[in-house]
Amino acid sequence: MSTIREQALACRDAVQVVAALNSAAKRALLRDMATALEAQSAAVLAANAKDMQQATAKGVQGAMLDRLRLDEVRVAGIANALREVAELPDPVGVVTRREARPNGLSIERVRIPLGVVAMIYEARPNVTADAAALCLMAGNAVILRGGSEAIHSNTAIAAALHTALVDNEVPAAAVSLVEDLRRETMVELLQLVDIVDLAIPRGGEGLIRFVAEHARVPVIKHYKGVCHLYVDRAADLDLALGLLIDGKTSRPGVCNALETLLVHRDIADAFLPRAAAALRERGVELRGDQASRTWVPDMHAAIDDDYAAEFLDLILAVRVVDDLDAAIEHIHRYGSDHTEVIATADETATRCFVQAIRSAVVMINASSRFSDGGELGLGAEIGISTTRLHAYGPMGAEALTVERFVVRGTGQVRHPQSRL
Repeated sequence: MSTIREQALACRDAVQVVAALNSAAKRALLRDMATALEAQSAAVLAANAKDMQQATAKGVQGAMLDRLRLDEVRVAGIANALREVAELPDPVGVVTRREARPNGLSIERVRIPLGVVAMIYEARPNVTADAAALCLMAGNAVILRGGSEAIHSNTAIAAALHTALVDNEVPAAAVSLVEDLRRETMVELLQLVDIVDLAIPRGGEGLIRFVAEHARVPVIKHYKGVCHLYVDRAADLDLALGLLIDGKTSRPGVCNALETLLVHRDIADAFLPRAAAALRERGVELRGDQASRTWVPDMHAAIDDDYAAEFLDLILAVRVVDDLDAAIEHIHRYGSDHTEVIATADETATRCFVQAIRSAVVMINASSRFSDGGELGLGAEIGISTTRLHAYGPMGAEALTVERFVVRGTGQVRHPQSRL
């Protein structure tokens, strides 16, 4: 029996213990995890320093390096996320629907844990704790397979979490960290259909496509975040400028950052020069179509690939559109079903935009940066699904459960003539 299969089996056995925990026990466990992480903060930061040194030596930079980096504030943020998840409503056992059938049967739909979740991720050490917290709150166990660039950080964080698990008499295997980082081991994990119930890849497009192509277990996919801001002709231009600056510059290396600006032709002359000046002050490179460069002549010329790009950097694609329909058509062609924003005071335009856009999150006069599990009240997120399965958009604890039917009767049997 292979090592990864043994590890997965131990994780599956631990599910029984986790699923039996009541809400109070799960909340206490997550709080203890936060405390243990804070107590071992120095060890976590020392481990992260090793990862940062190795990553820098390998030439890693930009968004990837930013995601890898931990400091005291970020470790405190990870601990706070654990406590926030502990305060969330427990999704397990919730009856989402109840109805009575004419024959007297009572039909309930009840949330239950998924089972074993395989989390595949890259240079995001916070995911180690976030995924553990959300899976445990939902009654699941989790197998964590992080990237080699964060192995020291992930190991230190997992060690802290294991301290709390053992203290709460929960098997450490409920949060299993894969230390064998060979690709073939990951492929084997993704094909354990008799053990793993769901795989969630979180990282670059290449990782997610690799997981989707090699997995035999169900996969939640999120290839990239090509997020748009459409500034309508009825927009408050000051408001729109604030959304643009925050969405593009507050943290450009994340998936909910803006990548494309669409501007209604009627207000392009009033908005684009202001927007270009504000963005350039913040180091943003602009790449626009011919119409955009009419109002901002020194803007770089965009090529078609720019409109489909997830830059994850201080680069923004710009296009002037004739109307709302043209903006929607552009998003349908180039979007990634992640997050789209409209700035407008026109309720009709808002309604049309919301109805026409199929993305997982639609923002109306609010920054794309709110497309985040924590900001949307999920405590933390295990990922953002752009796959239309049981979950769509930022995924919290509830998205790590499924509904089943519980049927209560008083001896009812089907009439023989009704049998199929």
